Amino acid sequence: MSRILIVDDEINIRKVVREYAEFEGYEVEEAENGMEAVSIAKEKDFDIIIMDVMMPRLDGYSAVKEIHKYKQIPVIMLSARGEEYDKLFGFEIGVDDYVVKPFSPKELMARVKAVIKRNTSSSSGSKNSDRYVFEGLEIDMSGREVYVNGVRASMTPKEYDLLFYLVRNKNIALTRDKLLEEVWGYDFFGDDRTVDTHIKMLRNSLGEYRKFIVTLRGMGYKFEAN
Repeated sequence: MSRILIVDDEINIRKVVREYAEFEGYEVEEAENGMEAVSIAKEKDFDIIIMDVMMPRLDGYSAVKEIHKYKQIPVIMLSARGEEYDKLFGFEIGVDDYVVKPFSPKELMARVKAVIKRNTSSSSGSKNSDRYVFEGLEIDMSGREVYVNGVRASMTPKEYDLLFYLVRNKNIALTRDKLLEEVWGYDFFGDDRTVDTHIKMLRNSLGEYRKFIVTLRGMGYKFEAN
């Protein structure tokens, strides 16, 4: 049975999410602020954390950064703000998904299921020994390492996943929906801006080799190389 930690200072939100999560068969614990969440996460293991952004004592982003010092637990952030900057910051610190309030509890559960499934398959699946070199860009998929002109790139887990999928499908046009389905583990529950935001982050990480990630206007992206 998968275990979820729900962190929100609004008791009604915690209650609703708990009801839907328990109905889906998850074991649930709650925290009403970031400080409490960090304390609980240090002592217990969870398959995923649903974390509100704006909370007293310690905000959600700070709580995630603190928790990730000890454990790499997948996180879905909840926020009343849906600006790209907020999402970008969340993704940069390793958040797996971002849900804007008000939200559909059913959709949230679908995202929870997708994130857990994705992380479980990533940790238990066999490693791919593929290694690719494109000019000064070196990609070691089995070691999950990327080097730009000999310097190791620092990227979020989802940036690695996205780059590896693009490279494995080199020169193939990929829609945003396809990328959401394969990299994030869901299709219609996704948001096109999630893909665009991560592509932006990935291009920044690749520096001059951003040129390999080509935008297909009105469709999606492809990794274009010989």
